[in-house]
Amino acid sequence: MGLDETLRELRRAAVPDFADRIVVHLCDPLPVGDELPPGPVVLRPHDTDPPPPGRPADGAPGPPPASGARPALAGPLAELLRDGRPVFGGAPGAGAAVAQLLGAAGAVGTVPPGQRLIVVPLVGRRQVMGSAVLIRGPDRPPFTGDDLLVASQLATHTALGMDKALLYGREASVADALQRTMLPAALPEPTGVRLANRYLAASRTARVGGDWYDAIQLAGNRVALVIGDVMGHSVTSAAIMGQLRTIVETLAALDLPPDEVLHHLDEQAERLGGRHLATCLYALYDPVLHRLLVANAGHPPPLLLHPDGGAEILRIPPGVPIGVGGADFESTELPAPAGATLLLYTDGLVESRGADVLTGVEDLRARLHTAMSGSGPPPLEALCDTALGDRGSGHREDDIALLAARLVGIEPETVAYWYLAPHPQTAGQARRLTRRTLRRWALDELLETTELLVGEVVANAVRFATRPITLRLVRTDVLRCEVGDDSPLVPRMRHARPSDEGGRGLFLVDTLTLRWGATRLSTGKVVWFEQSLPGTLAER
Repeated sequence: MGLDETLRELRRAAVPDFADRIVVHLCDPLPVGDELPPGPVVLRPHDTDPPPPGRPADGAPGPPPASGARPALAGPLAELLRDGRPVFGGAPGAGAAVAQLLGAAGAVGTVPPGQRLIVVPLVGRRQVMGSAVLIRGPDRPPFTGDDLLVASQLATHTALGMDKALLYGREASVADALQRTMLPAALPEPTGVRLANRYLAASRTARVGGDWYDAIQLAGNRVALVIGDVMGHSVTSAAIMGQLRTIVETLAALDLPPDEVLHHLDEQAERLGGRHLATCLYALYDPVLHRLLVANAGHPPPLLLHPDGGAEILRIPPGVPIGVGGADFESTELPAPAGATLLLYTDGLVESRGADVLTGVEDLRARLHTAMSGSGPPPLEALCDTALGDRGSGHREDDIALLAARLVGIEPETVAYWYLAPHPQTAGQARRLTRRTLRRWALDELLETTELLVGEVVANAVRFATRPITLRLVRTDVLRCEVGDDSPLVPRMRHARPSDEGGRGLFLVDTLTLRWGATRLSTGKVVWFEQSLPGTLAER
């Protein structure tokens, strides 16, 4: 129950059976737990009337009445409230407090004196949270000593409810912020893939969960697409989710196949302790080869929406959840036609009390098949909305994470690839191949710079390679060059002294390119750099 609803329950319990009116003031700022307010505290009037249509009953506190007083929590008023016991309006020392609390609220009508008025402190577990003034009109008998006991009980239950609502609100806010910061702030924009996502929390009583998604750019223009779900709804689930997501990102950077990523993730999950279970699906997309490599750890199967309008449930071996331990996972290779859309989701999208997961997956497939049967594939954002259906706006029993990837791919004519033997003449051979390719692509303006950079990177690879070197040029919105070798030693840029004959290669790469990097692979490494195409703006 929220703060507003707790105070409205107080009003319903007190008015009209016990009192004719109730005036509530809350501390501003309201104390939460053991926290002390940072500055002076005032009391602001709080409206306990039912909310207007369209406003949720458990929403944030509404604006105070325009006529309400805002007394400072000091002097006789502070002493009365900190004492924690209800008093009659005519009790010694209560007059000043009553005047402060009802100075403006009482202007509407005559405030009865003495035992027709009770001031009730609202004291939580540790701190004063506000006050309530109960008022009876002249046509009713005055309050009695027994009524003070009733008022004390009402105040105790109300204050404890307020305390609980505030603590829960802070915990939910912290957990929600924790979970949000652990999800990607924004999806990358990899070449050959367009991405869209949705994340919807469950109901307010269990809105913190362990669902996550990710898209990770890898060497060779490949992209890892990840969806996962830690079982449970708690701050712990969100924290475990963040750790698992970080582990997946680290494993992805090692260029491991999907089954090995899940195997190592399972090992690391065991080391986290607590037997936390999670499902995870890891898909590796190569836009050059137009292939998908997918492994599953107990997660609902992905959907592949074909350009011709078909919607297919991918039959991936389901595996067991992460955290079970000792399980084997299997990678499945699949074709990924240009223009197809891969849809990854968590079970909150397809499971409900009225339908199991398999039924929900088939319903989702049918719904998306209908959406894809038009004149062309719908935009990704519209496709996500269609996938969510009425769960996007209605009550949700579980979190929903959704990742949609349109697999545009990279056209074969924009890729050039060679294997080069590692010998002293390899750098010159690489420059000639680069020159020929750039002329075919009408990129003559980049000839001189690219030849120089390719020669420097290939010459460095020759020094360490024991097997053939790979050279790949990819023309998309930028010109990307990748040089791979079997040495795990990643080059580091250093500043050469004037007397040095070498050591300037990576300095040139850093100076003349948009960006560059080196990625370790299971078979060695890839050094890459990108340049702006002629006529495009390059931001350095």
